[in-house]
Amino acid sequence: MDKLRWGVIAAGGIADRRTIPGMLLAENAELVAVMEIEKQMAERIREKYNAKRAYISVEELLADPEVDAVYIASPVWAHAAQARLAADAGKHILIEKPLAMTAEEAEAVVSYCKGKNVQIAVGFAMRFGSGVQAMKRAVSRGKIGNVVSAYAQFTCWYPEMENAWRQKKALAGGGALMDMGVHCIDLMQYITESKVLQVAAFNDNQTFDYEVEDASTLLLRLANGAQCVVQSNFNIPDAASKWRLEFFGTRGRLLGDNVIGQEDTGTVNALFIGDAGDYNAQQDDEKPQGDLLKMEYGNFYTREIKSFSDSILNGKPLAAPAEDAIYVQRVIEAAYRSGEEGIIVSL
Repeated sequence: MDKLRWGVIAAGGIADRRTIPGMLLAENAELVAVMEIEKQMAERIREKYNAKRAYISVEELLADPEVDAVYIASPVWAHAAQARLAADAGKHILIEKPLAMTAEEAEAVVSYCKGKNVQIAVGFAMRFGSGVQAMKRAVSRGKIGNVVSAYAQFTCWYPEMENAWRQKKALAGGGALMDMGVHCIDLMQYITESKVLQVAAFNDNQTFDYEVEDASTLLLRLANGAQCVVQSNFNIPDAASKWRLEFFGTRGRLLGDNVIGQEDTGTVNALFIGDAGDYNAQQDDEKPQGDLLKMEYGNFYTREIKSFSDSILNGKPLAAPAEDAIYVQRVIEAAYRSGEEGIIVSL
């Protein structure tokens, strides 16, 4: 088999906007079936992407013998049950973040999938972005020395809306931190190859009155000693946003401008210093501007699908294993506890 045959559960939303279009560009993937609970929408998406079949229930799609793997893009509250059903059907799983409502529930899902000999990865698609990959290469090659500091900010404007599941704690598990900060935490750990060990957090409703936070700021200490800040917001207008991912080390820096988000765009300004030199008491050195790293832009959702398909077809390690998502969720839970109790939480 040279192509992994896919079914998409909850084919509207991010699946329709980003993942399915990316899937169609992956030469080792084939879209077979889509599922949405509303029949007209399911058929519209099937026709739009020329899928073979459209279903209105998860069970129907999972019974399709031509489907080898499923992409699950449903609301968070449905993830665990749907992943178990997919495992029962022997379908490999790519599931959107967070994997489940809690880290404990996510761990149980992963264990269940392993018991069924089913591979499960999480939708950390931003790992496949050109800027993120360039930053990871630079850090792993020691280009900025030992990473001592990092900063990330990821935001959107998400006003109060009727029936918005992300604004209900019982359906989403959390707000801006759970939905957006999750990517920043993952990318910091992924790029530095160092896990979060301690968390201090503020999680607030600064602007809106829904159940989950619209603003979050985390202070993280990584295992390598780096001190990091993650800010995620639902209350910054899109026109004013500045999505940032930055790393500073003993021999340089990486400034990622708009390298996080849903498109493979942005720039990375890099400054690599061979020798930091002596202490300058006057601090009057002219600051070098750095250079933009060369990158080959593309569709990182296509890269995500290609990578997962390659792992299943050829037995290669998953690029975004579910275990990584479990640890990120533990960091988020520690952050919520820190905010509620006013303490530093160790993992």
